[in-house]
Parts: sequence; structure tokens; C-alpha cells
Amino acid sequence: MFGDPPRELPQQIAFLLVPNFSMIAFTAAVEPLRLANRASGRQLYRWHLFSPDGKPVAASNGIELNPAGNADQAVNYHTVILCSGIDAHLYNDRGLFAALRRCERAGADIGALCTGTHILARAGLMDGYRCTIHWENMAGFAEDFPQIEVTSELFEIDRNRFTCSGGTASLDMMLNLIAEQHGHELAASVSDQFIHERIRDRHDHQRMALPARLGVRHPKLLSVIKLMEEHLEEPLERQDLAEAAGLSNRQLERLFRKYLNRSPARYYVELRLNRARLLLLQTNMSVIDVALACGFVSASHFSKCYRDFFGRTPRRERGGPAVAAAAAARAAAPDKIKGAA
Repeated sequence: MFGDPPRELPQQIAFLLVPNFSMIAFTAAVEPLRLANRASGRQLYRWHLFSPDGKPVAASNGIELNPAGNADQAVNYHTVILCSGIDAHLYNDRGLFAALRRCERAGADIGALCTGTHILARAGLMDGYRCTIHWENMAGFAEDFPQIEVTSELFEIDRNRFTCSGGTASLDMMLNLIAEQHGHELAASVSDQFIHERIRDRHDHQRMALPARLGVRHPKLLSVIKLMEEHLEEPLERQDLAEAAGLSNRQLERLFRKYLNRSPARYYVELRLNRARLLLLQTNMSVIDVALACGFVSASHFSKCYRDFFGRTPRRERGGPAVAAAAAARAAAPDKIKGAA
């Protein structure tokens, strides 16, 4: 199991990088190993980089790394960590899938950082295992792999599978690994070197708490927004939202206008449209299926709302990446959208 005492020192780890991998997720996993060696005065960990074909591979930020070899050469490692990032749900390299399965048959602990969970699932290596993935990819993953248990944990360790939501969560997963294998004191020393004031465990939340995300601390408003986020597929009526928070409809309206500069109905629609965009970009679901999964009663109504909000139709959303990126930036600042009801 991942986290068990190593069979020998230094512990050999293979990092398998696919194109457009997340640089921060990767470096946040490697650097704790380097500092653990330094702080302990021993070589506890040794790692090598591999790419599917053995050629240089670029991260999503454009920085290119030179691997030691191709995916087949990772088969002799006890720990294999797949690193990916943008568009992992589209990655379909049968050669890589076969190499990962050979690593499994050889008895390796196999894991993934960020969106790499998608690739492990497509290789058939997550069936029967619990996993996690970056929050932005969770809805799409659940639609593509309904048989796999996916959680919103920071990281998951299930026997010889481990998955991490990405970003700085890689740091926490590796600090937990170091603590399990070589003691909390060493892990705390490494964390201190990073000026990382607390080692998070797997149960910590991926996303910022609602008050920090929204810049709002009104408890009743936050309770309504939480209900909205929990009921995107079958939206609740405004009266039900108000009653759940102990408010009248008029009070609810005033709170949303005061703190979020939009009506409750408009805010709810924006939440559902943002979820719809993730499903369009990360799954092969039809437009009508996406519409129904996000609480819209018809494809035509969904398309109109989507075009008004993002400036393009759902069908065109699956087109040019540059325009999609602009739409994402626009979605991140919905208060600037014209025509808020």
C-alpha cells in the first residue's frame, strides 16, 4: 500500500509526465522528496522522469522537461506517479495505458496528480478503487465513470492506488507520505522549509470556504448559496430557498442585491451555466443531456441562456480553445456580465 515502509532505500519513484501536465502539481510532489533527503541527511527518495514516448514533454505553462526514458521503462519502479493537466479527459494513448497496466502487474503502487485520475480510469486501473480529482473536473469525471467512487477529498489513498486533486495538494500528500514512512518530525521539518504552516490531511477541502470565495460572511446568504450548489440538477424554488434560511422572499432578494449585485434567480442560473460549461468541455455528453444535468427543461432554453451568458452557443463551446479561454475568464467574473436580472 502507498505509504507503507519502503522495501529498500532510496525509494525509487517514477514520475510519468503527459503533455500539458500541471507544473505546480508536479513540482509540489517532487520538492518534498528533495527536502526530505536534505533534512534527514540520507537519500530516502530517488526519482526519474518518463514521458509516454521518451521525448521531451511540455507542461501546460510551456516549460519543457527532458525525461530519462519512455513509459515502458517505468515498469521496474515500486511507485509510479502519473502527472497530467489540461485536457486529460481527451488523452487516449493505448501504448501508455498498456505500460501502466504492466506496472500494475509488476506490483507497483500507482497514483495520479491533478487530472491524471482520468487517464488511470481510462486505462481501467481505477475500477473498484476510491479516488479524487481536481474539483473543476469532478462533475465530468463522475459522468464518464459512474461506476467509480470519486470524492472531493484533498487526496485519496486506497490500497495501492493514490490520487491527488492537484495544485498544492501534492505537497500535502507527499508530506503525509514522509510522515508515514519516516516520522512526523521529518515531515514537519520539510513543511517548515516550505513556509507551509500546516500539513493538511486528506479530509481537508479542495476549495476555499464560501466566505473566502465570495467575500461575503452573511450566514443566511451563505446557507442559501450552499443549497443552490447542492441542487444544480433539480433547482429549488425561491420560496423553498427562502424558507430553508428563515427568510421571506423579499429579504432573500435584498440580500442577493446587496452582497452579490444580482437577483437570486440570476445567481442560480449562473451557477448552473458554469457547471454546464465544465460538462461541455470535459465530457462527450450531448447538449440536451448537459442541459438536463444542470436543471434546464429544454435544449433551446439552455442554448439561449448559455449564449446570453458566455456569448456563444453550447455547440460552439466545444470549438476554439482561445474563445473558450475568454469565456472562462468571463465566467470567473460574473458580476461584470451585462444584463444581470
